[in-house]
Amino acid sequence: MKKILALSAFFGFLLISCSDDDTPVVTPDPMMPVPENFSAGSADFSNFVSLGNSLTAGYSDEALFIDGQNASMPNMMATSFSAVGGGAFTIPLMADNLGGLTLGGAPLEGFGNRRILSFATGDPDPVRVEGAATTEVSNILAGPFNNMGVPGAKSFHLAANGYGSLDALAVGAANPYYVRFASSPTASIIEDALAQNPSFFSLWIGNNDILSYATSGGAGVDQEGNLDPTTYGNNDITDPSVFASVYNDLLLRLTANGAKGVVANIPDVTTIPYFTRIPFAPLDPTNPDFGPQIPTLNANFAQLNGVFEFLGVPERAITFSESGASAIVIKDESLTDLSDQITQVLLANGADAGTAAVTGFLYGQARQATAADLIVLTARNEIATLNEEAFATLQQLGLPAAEAGQLAVNGVTYPMEDQWVLTSTEQAAVQAATDKFNSTISTLAQVYDLAFVDAKAFLEVVAQTGITLADGSVVTATYATGGGFSLDGVHPAPRGYALLANEFLKAIEEQYGATLPDVNPLEYTGLYIQ
Repeated sequence: MKKILALSAFFGFLLISCSDDDTPVVTPDPMMPVPENFSAGSADFSNFVSLGNSLTAGYSDEALFIDGQNASMPNMMATSFSAVGGGAFTIPLMADNLGGLTLGGAPLEGFGNRRILSFATGDPDPVRVEGAATTEVSNILAGPFNNMGVPGAKSFHLAANGYGSLDALAVGAANPYYVRFASSPTASIIEDALAQNPSFFSLWIGNNDILSYATSGGAGVDQEGNLDPTTYGNNDITDPSVFASVYNDLLLRLTANGAKGVVANIPDVTTIPYFTRIPFAPLDPTNPDFGPQIPTLNANFAQLNGVFEFLGVPERAITFSESGASAIVIKDESLTDLSDQITQVLLANGADAGTAAVTGFLYGQARQATAADLIVLTARNEIATLNEEAFATLQQLGLPAAEAGQLAVNGVTYPMEDQWVLTSTEQAAVQAATDKFNSTISTLAQVYDLAFVDAKAFLEVVAQTGITLADGSVVTATYATGGGFSLDGVHPAPRGYALLANEFLKAIEEQYGATLPDVNPLEYTGLYIQ
């Protein structure tokens, strides 16, 4: 079955929205004139060091690359600071604009090239830029570096010794981006930052402590109550007490020399394009690969729906509309597993043992998605396609290839697995952690008398109404065409980073009585064309 998720309308919007973005990123001149009304206030920007994760590093389009690093939010801030005594701002630049990493000359799995939009198949599709990446992880850079943003870092990673060890990378205990510029294999990010004796710092951390759980469709574990982060999986939610302890320690150390700084809270990750681009009901009855099959599908599901009714869970019924878009079928792990009950009811009603067992196996925790469910962006290439693993499993259960293929269509006959959907139950865990993390950040900002950025509130404005720029254009969170977010649906585009930089500068001005040059978002692209 061909992919059913139609994107034709998206194509027209793209042509309209990107027509004025086909220009290279322009980095403001650090030697800008210094008007008399600019002032550092009570802050000292002479040695600015920025700590954080991918949002600090300038990551976008699912990769870290030179243009993105130069368009990073801290680099924009440093350019503004240069008008009031700010010094040089060094960045551990990648080796190219492809963004992929290699280790020992071979591509490092999970760290591919950045994405661009391809129109090869008619509909726009974010694909990897072709080319051999040249950023070799084992080529260690000589620091120090002012941008200490490390993509993928969680809060507790900033203080983890050995997080930049090449040897530890082999066992998953280190980060390849930090390996490239750590001062030594035993160093930590916070130690390397403090060694520079920063006069001013920014700290934006904690997003990955929640985000990885959300983007995996809740496939991880909410670790609340577990105070040992060394036991956490990559997709787990960090315990709020661990986050609070680590965050306080970071600020204690960063302010020990009297440095001032700015911190930001954690955005609501469920409002970003990664979770809003793909509708819960993408199955189009006018699609020739799906529409003609609807009567047969509904007839085949009728018996199962009767079983659901008998078992007292009619809300799990699966029905496809012949006149409107239909929701995909998903596996909801929060539901009671009725596999055995479904099998027994079908057997009692005369079904053969094989059919009864397979039906129970497939639909024990199945239901159709609702508007309360968030479908992750990466599901775009999975919906209504053959699930090869399910196909093989069904054949192992004794089904002929033709029948196994009919029952292995993702989101139609085979429930989309947990990794593709963030259910309302999983969203509640994300929201609870976000609230607790943000309470810690705002409280400690006051305790340490630091500038505070409500990034959560600002990005909600971007998502809900957009931000109008000087030329009348509006930056929104619409995937690819909005100008606010890059093609990975998680990280801002350069124009989005510019807007965030101004929010940081405003907070700094308010806290320290400074007057700083704004960043002009129109000098930065809303979408990299190539």
